[in-house]
Formats: sequence, C-alpha cells, structure tokens
Amino acid sequence: MRKTYFIATLLAFGFSSAAFARDQIKIVGSSTFYPFATVVAERFGKTSGFKTPVIESTGSGGGLKLFCKGLGTEHPDITNASRRIKGKEVKKCAENGVTDITEIKVGFDGIAMANAKSGPVLELTLKDVYLALAKDVPVDPNGDTVKPNPYKMWNEVNPALPAAPIIVIGPPPTSGTRDAFNELAIERGCKTFPGRKALKKKDKRLYKSQCRSVREDGPYVEAGENDNLIIEKLVADPGALGVFGYSFLDQNRDKVKAAKVDGVFPEFEAISSGKYPVSRSLFFYVKNAHAGVIPGMKEYVKEFTASKAIGSDGYLVDKGLIPLAENERAQFEEDGTKLTKFDGKVLNK
Repeated sequence: MRKTYFIATLLAFGFSSAAFARDQIKIVGSSTFYPFATVVAERFGKTSGFKTPVIESTGSGGGLKLFCKGLGTEHPDITNASRRIKGKEVKKCAENGVTDITEIKVGFDGIAMANAKSGPVLELTLKDVYLALAKDVPVDPNGDTVKPNPYKMWNEVNPALPAAPIIVIGPPPTSGTRDAFNELAIERGCKTFPGRKALKKKDKRLYKSQCRSVREDGPYVEAGENDNLIIEKLVADPGALGVFGYSFLDQNRDKVKAAKVDGVFPEFEAISSGKYPVSRSLFFYVKNAHAGVIPGMKEYVKEFTASKAIGSDGYLVDKGLIPLAENERAQFEEDGTKLTKFDGKVLNK
C-alpha cells in the first residue's frame, strides 16, 4: 500500500518510474557560483553517504531556463544564480508546473573590472563604464538625447584615462554576471545624466533599453561562461580589461589587478558593506517537488546553508564568498525541511 501511494505521488508531480533510476542531485546555473557549489558538492559526496551531485555551469539565465522547463528526472533539481530570479522566469516556471520553489541566499559577490598586472593602473567611475560600453550614449551634457556609441579610446570617454583602445572582455547575455553588470554598473552610470534618469519616469521600456544595453560594435568582447578564459585573455593582452566575479580576482591576484570603481577597490569588506558599487547577491533555487524523490536534496541544502560552509569562518569564505550577516544566514540554516520560500510579489516588482 505504501509503495503504491509513493508511485502515485511521483506521477502526480510529473515523475515516472524512471525516478528510481536517478540517485544523484542534478544542479545547473551560474558560472560565478560554480566553484562554490563544486566545493560543497564534493564535501557532501565524501561525508554524507549520498552520491556527489552533478553540476553543470550554464550561466544563471541558462540554468533558470532549464530549471523552469518542468518536473521530472530529466529536469534539474537545483539551479544556482548570481542574480535573483526574474518575474518572467517565475511565470515560465509556473507555466510548466514548477510552482513550489525555495529561494536561498548564500552570500555576496563583487563584479571586478581588472586587467593584467603588467597593464596600466585604472581608476574608473560608473559614468566612465557607461560611456565606454553602452550601446547608446548622450549627445548633450544633460543626457536628453542619445546616439550610437562613437568612443573607441578610453581618453575619449575621460581625458584622465589612458590613450588606449577600449577592449573589455566579459560574459554573454545568459550570464548572471552580465545581467548584474548591466544593472549595477552601466545603468548606474547612465543615471549620472539627469536626462537619462528623468526618462525612467516617462518611458521605462525605452529607459531600460538605452541604459542597460551593451554595445555590439567591437569594444565589448563576449568570452562565454568560463571566467578562467577571461583571465587567460587578459594575461595575453595587457591592454584589455575583464569583467568577472570577485572570487576569480581573489584566486588570480598573481596574474591580474583590479581597477577602482568610484574610488573603491573590490575588496572583501567593501563588498560586504556595500561600499563597492558593483556588488550583488548569490542565490540558489530548489525544486521542492523533487526534494522528496531525489535522494539527498534536503541534506545538500543543509550542508550548503550551515555556518561551517557560508558562515563568517566557513570554508566557502576561503574560496572567495562574501558571507551574509549572521542573523540573515541563520534563517536559512534549518533542518533541511523548514526553508524560507520566495515571495512571488517581490520577484515581480
């Protein structure tokens, strides 16, 4: 009778008898998050009695797309993200029956802009970043109208910067780092022009298009989801600037150095305090309907949210994670079943 009830439950959530064939957690998502998740998964596999989860680095957008495709063993159980899930992604999940999801915030990360150690020392403002990389830039000092970005040299953007070509190597649109960079760096730089800021009240769609779109005429070079590849390209070209997460900067300080942004370096304390302007939160999302079927999911979440992992002295802090305040972290450290669920209204703001 109990087995019959269990099979009926699986079928109700879109599973088939194939559910018995998968005994490993399947995780997708952010390349920035990938090193942290890999460390947790390996420790979990060695100490828990469950198999080591399989993790694929797909980018935040790519991971959420896979996550939201449906329920069942052919779909991921967890997705990692270096930005919060978007309202349209929540809607897509719901359309495919993925309505019971838990959001877990694990810490912070800063988006560094860095170049090779042999390259020039750079001090950028958010305004500089916007003028260098936006698809359209203001024609007039107030920013009432825009034109396609004509700037090819850093000193054309700001005379205080080097007379060198603008070459910025960064992630593609599927990356959470790219989403966060567009919002936290380029859009904030756009807002330094009163006319652009005023546009937000008049036409939000046009404002978003003009204040978050990255140029596609050469100075911004997409390097895929592999941040290590960006590091390699920077070493090969000391004149280029790269965009990637703080953890990769921290792990490659022998090869690259960070630029200041608005007078602040991307350092641990500056990111955790919010002083560094290009900082973002890291999340992972759990498909609750899978938690009772795929072995080890609750235990994996418990491992990841424990103080020993993401607390101020946790093993992920040694890998570059910027920890949450203890009172915020503690709300997620439960027994693996009592987890804070996201609020759809917040996500749709």
